[in-house]
Amino acid sequence: MRRPVVAFLLALVIAGGSIVGMTMMGVEIFSPPITRKIQASVDRARAGAKQASRFVVRRVETYLHKHGEPIHLEPHKIVGTSPEAKDVILTQEYVCQIHSQRHINVRALENGYIEQIAVREGQAVKKGDVMFKVLPILYQAKLDAEMAEAQLAQLEFNNTKKLYEDKVVSQNEVLLLQAKLAKAQAKARLANAELGFASIKAPFDGIVDRLHEQLGSLVEEGDVLTTLSDNSVMWVYFNVPEARYLEYMDTLDHGQEDQRIELVLANGETFEQIGKIGAIEAKFNNETGNIPFRADFRNPRGLLRHGQTGKVLIHQVMKNAMVIPQRATFEILDKRFVYVVDKDHVVHQREIKVRNEMDDIFVIEKGLGLDDKLVLEGIRQVRDGDKVEYEFRRPEVVVAELKNRAE
Repeated sequence: MRRPVVAFLLALVIAGGSIVGMTMMGVEIFSPPITRKIQASVDRARAGAKQASRFVVRRVETYLHKHGEPIHLEPHKIVGTSPEAKDVILTQEYVCQIHSQRHINVRALENGYIEQIAVREGQAVKKGDVMFKVLPILYQAKLDAEMAEAQLAQLEFNNTKKLYEDKVVSQNEVLLLQAKLAKAQAKARLANAELGFASIKAPFDGIVDRLHEQLGSLVEEGDVLTTLSDNSVMWVYFNVPEARYLEYMDTLDHGQEDQRIELVLANGETFEQIGKIGAIEAKFNNETGNIPFRADFRNPRGLLRHGQTGKVLIHQVMKNAMVIPQRATFEILDKRFVYVVDKDHVVHQREIKVRNEMDDIFVIEKGLGLDDKLVLEGIRQVRDGDKVEYEFRRPEVVVAELKNRAE
């Protein structure tokens, strides 16, 4: 009995609306000529039709609400899916600075004129190679004089010792000459060391940087002649936010470190060697909230040089992470939401927290369960509280389609 009544009321609304619409568009319902009385009657009929239309609509809505009839005559048809648990590789990117593991200033150890420069800018040298000589003639003469004094003291000591054995002199004479000999030998060793300082040698294998002084220059003790870089292993420094630092330390505490560190150079190419975390500095920067990390990269071909820049990529495997397609979400006031379909096929808006963002998916930290049903396609067609019909697609199929589309 209810459906015929509903049909009659809807037909009445449509008929009244049709009359009003036609008269407002200027369609002649009655044959001309139309007198003023007829026109007045039409106007009154038009006003009455509007009131009747509003009255009927209100009665229909009241009737449907009273008898529990849904307002939407047909449910929305959408596509739904569920979150998926899978292993994902999270990538964190940081701007970095590249340094040699040893980068030192080569300084003059004595005052004098540069007599010889045995290296060129950019040359690779081995440990012990002579790089500079600072006027060694003066130091050689001083060494010769000190050696002669040491030889003289030795002869005096030997003669006095023989006389002591013949009981000609006392033991004190021997001790005095022995002390004199030790002093002369010490001065000779000092002169030999000073002569060695005149020849500046490479303390390790490395590459010579720009020459700061030229042949014949007068240098003083401590003047920088050049710099030397050991590029066999490069130290790459980058700043890590406090939250990422805590995550890294948590993985170390639980023995779950499973990450791959790559270096992207300025031309966009990835460096051939894989790095590892070598050190973490002792304190945070209070202004930025970051802490410096150091990654170590072997440099067998010498491609990397001190002072380069690039980007560090840290790829970390997250086991059984909960992921959903990005297009299944929407944003309101910096918060992200999804539509969840309950067992009665009614959609409900729910806030979620995203842990990481990847190409086409979000890694969910909280707000969803693996058994939840989400609205995947048709988000703009539904509202909170709508009843829907949906076609369910398995999450692994949906994620695979996203990957294929990206490729």
